[in-house]
Amino acid sequence: MKLPSHFSGASDDKLVWQKFLTGDVEAFEYLMSSQFRTLFQYGSKFSKDKEFIKDSIQDLFLLLWEKRENLNSNAAVKPYLMASLRRLMHRSIAAKSWVGNEALAEKEGVFELEFSVEQEYIDQESKLVRARQLEKLLKELPKRQKEVVYLKYFQELNRDQISEIMAISPQTVSNLLQIAIGQLKKHWKAEFLTFFLIHLFM
Repeated sequence: MKLPSHFSGASDDKLVWQKFLTGDVEAFEYLMSSQFRTLFQYGSKFSKDKEFIKDSIQDLFLLLWEKRENLNSNAAVKPYLMASLRRLMHRSIAAKSWVGNEALAEKEGVFELEFSVEQEYIDQESKLVRARQLEKLLKELPKRQKEVVYLKYFQELNRDQISEIMAISPQTVSNLLQIAIGQLKKHWKAEFLTFFLIHLFM
């Protein structure tokens, strides 16, 4: 999709959002196309069913369009959309669990954290082994700690934005992050941990 010249750059997210709220179809289409990848990656942490994730994102944007006149014009776009998708998916999973779909019900408490190793950074076998060990440690963290680490280091969101997405207080975000990093630091030096959190991507 060719992006409109007046919607170029992340700094224009707020402008796009405000135009969308007025019923601008072009802004709505751009909002969907520009945010889809981020939302799909985040949704995939809660479910491995790709069609379910895509349907959830589509449902989200349909709901936003229907309710656009009542939405906050000053919302931070990315955190707001991620928080909305999180709630929508959880509600859908919970509803389906009531009709006996145990496979979906089990996913409600899951947050899958996976990343690939960039070969340009991992050019030695010993480093590759360490990266795999770090991946294993991340996966062993409790669900909420994994989600905080993902939102902080992989989505580069701040404490207040994470608080909005996860529907918890900013202090709880800080506590979860501190506990998670503390667990990882038991096994890795701080500088090594920071390097890999920066260079290992979803």
